[in-house]
Amino acid sequence: MIRNKLSTTILSLDPPVPPKTIPEPLKGLGGTRIDDFYWMRDRDDPDTLSYITAENAYFNRVFPYVEETSNEIFNEIKSKVLETDMSVPAAKGPYEYYGRTEEGMQYPIHCRRPRFSNNTPAEQVIIDENLLAEGHDYMGLGASTVSPNHELIAYSLDFDGSETFELKIAETANAYQPFDTIDNTYYGVVWSWDSDYLFFVRPDDSMRPYQVYVHKVGTDQSEDKLVYEETDERFFVDLGKTSDERFIVIDCQSKKTTEQLLIPAGLPLSPPKVFLQREEGIEYSTDTHEEATYLITNRYREDFSVVFSEIKDPYGHSGKITWNNLLELGDRDKVEGLEIFKSHIALVLRSDAQLGIRLIRVDDKSQYQIPTPDNLGTIWPATNAEYDTDVFRYGYTSFTTPTSIFELSLFDYSVSLLKVQPVLGEFEPGNYTSERLWARSNDGTLVPISLVRHKDTDASSPSPTLLYGYGSYESSIDPTFSVSRLSLLDRGFIFAVAHVRGGGELGRHWYEEGRLTKKTNTFFDFIACASHLVSAGYTSKDLLVARGASAGGLLMGASLNLRPDLFRAIVAEVPFVDCLTTISDPDLPLTVTEWEEWGNPLMDNDVYDAILSYSPYDNYKDQGIYPFLYVSAGFNDPRVSYWEPLKWVAKIRTVSPMAPTVLKVDMGAGHMGPTGRYDAWRDESSVLAFIIHSVE
Repeated sequence: MIRNKLSTTILSLDPPVPPKTIPEPLKGLGGTRIDDFYWMRDRDDPDTLSYITAENAYFNRVFPYVEETSNEIFNEIKSKVLETDMSVPAAKGPYEYYGRTEEGMQYPIHCRRPRFSNNTPAEQVIIDENLLAEGHDYMGLGASTVSPNHELIAYSLDFDGSETFELKIAETANAYQPFDTIDNTYYGVVWSWDSDYLFFVRPDDSMRPYQVYVHKVGTDQSEDKLVYEETDERFFVDLGKTSDERFIVIDCQSKKTTEQLLIPAGLPLSPPKVFLQREEGIEYSTDTHEEATYLITNRYREDFSVVFSEIKDPYGHSGKITWNNLLELGDRDKVEGLEIFKSHIALVLRSDAQLGIRLIRVDDKSQYQIPTPDNLGTIWPATNAEYDTDVFRYGYTSFTTPTSIFELSLFDYSVSLLKVQPVLGEFEPGNYTSERLWARSNDGTLVPISLVRHKDTDASSPSPTLLYGYGSYESSIDPTFSVSRLSLLDRGFIFAVAHVRGGGELGRHWYEEGRLTKKTNTFFDFIACASHLVSAGYTSKDLLVARGASAGGLLMGASLNLRPDLFRAIVAEVPFVDCLTTISDPDLPLTVTEWEEWGNPLMDNDVYDAILSYSPYDNYKDQGIYPFLYVSAGFNDPRVSYWEPLKWVAKIRTVSPMAPTVLKVDMGAGHMGPTGRYDAWRDESSVLAFIIHSVE
């Protein structure tokens, strides 16, 4: 591959050299591996910090080469965003709740106003996140929920990216003076109906959310009572409420099994009751209507079905439940979720990698499919805060359509457009075009690719192209609009998403074919998508950039090992690249819960061999072909430990000193990167600048 100015510049600056190698034998079912950089797991080792410092210093020496372009992109983003803006107010009881942003402010401001005011409604600022963030380089708001009586707010804060939160309770009129504080909490937070009790989730030492506590408002944390503890380390615990708000739901989920417990929201000290006992491989989600209980489950159908029973009180019911099928589904339909209202059920379905919403009347079960204008668009339920409502709100976006919020009448299904995401300047949706392609993978499977470009970009000749991929946890990467992406498209780039196996775009089987010992399908699918874009003439090997984050970073590392010749550059953000070491250590955060996704290499030789075969760190070798590599890490990341990308880069530096590589370690953040919007724009502008210069 021809070396360009960026690569030449990077290599001329003498990349850092790892300070030491200490061969560490790692024993497993397949034998013993030697890891020269295992010591980097120790953040108290002075050499660990010195190496991170050296890598960050090197990044800062390289960055000036792309800084002008980065600043241009940042200013382009700012020029297109309406910085002072507000969301569509959502009605709840006597108020309308909304968020807004102000020019120059990093974080949103959470507000409400009286719902039934004939005059100009007076705004009440409940929480200004900018005030909460003062004095902190990082601030994450984990939960923010107003009590049912609208007098209190519970919110939780994380100041280092570790995703461990301090939960605070305050009056909505004085949120910055909390009268209750609860430490070491996770994301799930739910109020009792009387607003006197707050349920919250607590993680264990490995960051697995496993306990539910109830806190009586106005009492000391020491008086909190343990409501539920999940002892099976495969399961996460979360909290929610049913749509009619009659029940608090304790949701226990592994990657393939569910058990839910119910507590009457009006009787919060009642003991939790298991609704349906867990059965290996059976997933379900419970919701209630005042006249019936509904269930989404895979018991009867791989891609889930919706069933209901005329049981009005699932907490008080005992004995066998008779379930009725709500509707017939097509072979390609997968149930993604539902929302229940007094008169309708909103069912979210996925078919052929396309989301849709079907409305079903509760009384006669008649159906209405909400139309979508683009086969490459994405539709979802917007904020619908009230159960007894005459309208249903939904959002829609596509590669070429900014996010739009619609309101649909539940009487006659007429639709009103409430808001379109403002895009300032000379943006015209008609200047961009999107399409769906299909690539044939190594086993003959057809893999979808979603693609967008400027209409003036000639698809008949190779153009610089950014190919994004993920492919894990049944997550679907649906087409959405991005202001920052316009800076690529307007420079003649094509942007594409490879919908590889391991994701959920084509149903449950698509996920099953890309997990456990079939994980390599994910990587071969991505290679097939990249190869198709080249062979079809959209791009060339010297113009193709791959990008992925987290498990998508694993995809990037595997693709680098499989086909380094296919990409000019690879962007791997917080990448899960030392997967065999991590998934073999049950003491690390999240490992045990991940065994149902990746397999348990401590117990299964086939799993061990499979993960060893694709682990980017274990399989990296010098192939004499060196695409530019951009890597990022978060020092406080609880999901992908900082040492995974750090070790990977150290190995690349040692094995292939001529490989142009930069590593950026964010010392004050975790897995999600910067939280302030301007900081996030700066970070994204930097990545896009490197991408642009990598294909010059």
